[in-house]
Amino acid sequence: MSNKILSDIEIAQAAELKPITEVAAGFGIKEEELELYGKYKAKISPDLEKRLENNPDGKLILVTAINPTPAGEGKTTTTIGLTQALNLSGKKCVAALREPSLGPCFGIKGGAAGGGYSQVVPMEDLNLHFTGDFHAITAANNLLAALIDNHIMHGNALRIDTKRIIWKRCMDMNDRAVRDMVIGLGSRANGQIREDHFIITAASEIMAIFCMAKDMADLKERLKKIIVAFDIDGEPVTAGDLKAVGAMAALLKDAMLPNMIQTLEHTPVLIHGGPFANIAHGCNSVRATKLALKLGDYCVTEAGFGADLGAEKFFDIKCRAAGLKPDAVVLVCTLRALKYNGGVAKEDTSEPNLEALKRGIVNLDKHIENIQRFGVPVVVAINAFATDTKEELDFIDKHCRNKNCEIALSNVWEKGGEGGIALAEKVLKVIENENSDFHMLYTDNLPLEEKIRTIAREMYGADDVEFESEARKNVEILTDMGFGKLPVCVAKTQYSLSDDASKLGRPSGFKIHVRDVYVSAGAGFVVMLTGKVLTMPGLPTVPAAHSIDYEEETGKITGLF
Repeated sequence: MSNKILSDIEIAQAAELKPITEVAAGFGIKEEELELYGKYKAKISPDLEKRLENNPDGKLILVTAINPTPAGEGKTTTTIGLTQALNLSGKKCVAALREPSLGPCFGIKGGAAGGGYSQVVPMEDLNLHFTGDFHAITAANNLLAALIDNHIMHGNALRIDTKRIIWKRCMDMNDRAVRDMVIGLGSRANGQIREDHFIITAASEIMAIFCMAKDMADLKERLKKIIVAFDIDGEPVTAGDLKAVGAMAALLKDAMLPNMIQTLEHTPVLIHGGPFANIAHGCNSVRATKLALKLGDYCVTEAGFGADLGAEKFFDIKCRAAGLKPDAVVLVCTLRALKYNGGVAKEDTSEPNLEALKRGIVNLDKHIENIQRFGVPVVVAINAFATDTKEELDFIDKHCRNKNCEIALSNVWEKGGEGGIALAEKVLKVIENENSDFHMLYTDNLPLEEKIRTIAREMYGADDVEFESEARKNVEILTDMGFGKLPVCVAKTQYSLSDDASKLGRPSGFKIHVRDVYVSAGAGFVVMLTGKVLTMPGLPTVPAAHSIDYEEETGKITGLF
């Protein structure tokens, strides 16, 4: 018998999937309420949402994490494993997740289907195109860009100032060469010469709108509000002014339906929308989350990267807009990430190092405190690795108990749902015995600058905020334009509580540097750019794309992870 450890894609390809109609039927979904994309993928008809609209909501569980290593710490794997474990425990549970972007898949981070025996399948389909939602979002975004330039060429009746066009094109790929460019050749046939930019689709406002919209009517209202440019008098020009909304909605109509696939243990997972958490708001669609709450007694969802980014935005942006109230939070950490935050090089984090663990555990402490600030009970999940030592695990277990925080070891990568039973028991215990007193970090009426300061001080531990002159000016302009009551979406490095990726652990004595502030009026939040974070990532020296292939003989895709 072989002792070979199978890769994620080998485990996924060896799995026997059930028809998605059978998976859906187990949760009361009729076949006519599905729009099938082959045997194992489906979109869900609005008929199901209408049928369930008066059903009570289940309990909402958010999975988040500490500041990660560049490899990630297994949030999606934990989310899927916990969902499987809750179903094994006799609970009816549906997961709600984000769709992967092709950029990280072909870059350095890999896909987003979970791992080991806690995956969603078919993983190749999910990571490569899936049902085309990202392409629809990209097309809608770039249609709007094309309409701007077309309007200018045909007389510019809206008097758009070509030096103040703020709408950017997008693509779902890491391509640093198109971050900043000059377009047009100056002739009427080839367009006016001007500066332009590309961002990755996951960071686009269309993606954010897509994830925040509750239905098609809401989507169209949000699209109408997008500010694309300013006219020569300094007044905003919107997508509604350009008469772009109807065509954009037509491109997005199928994408707006939530997708359903299954875990390796055949539990349903709704996957819809995919904004990054370091440069966007990091949550799957409101529509999918609300539907999952109607389908199950429990909904497990995740927010991207660490709790300083994804969880804060989930609470202050998504929950605020959608009226969601989380009942518990699972905070994922690994010993390797804690040692990384304790100063150990990434390649050495698998080695036993209790002293580094003691230094790095302050990062976990800060994230526990941050979640507790929102009034939600928290359970720490240790995502287990074979290299973890008993001494290290005993230390972190005692540390959390001394902080009156529930903790469980999670072996969901190796054992699937069975490996998450201990975690599921702790989560159920917390939900049953501790009431969630959920509240936002700040009120709508707090001035925009003070919202930014509150996040920086309370979530990151910063002393204060430093605004570049243009950023401060933009705060004033946005307030005067009536956007001061919107929540704030921070674009920041995921590797540190600060805006400097090299400041690990729990840094102190620092300021958050704000280099730009702008509004995503359709999405309903103000974006704050910090440090060196980029809205169009680049590929690494050796991109993952080098290892991905399609084998004609077997019909299999290889190299995905």
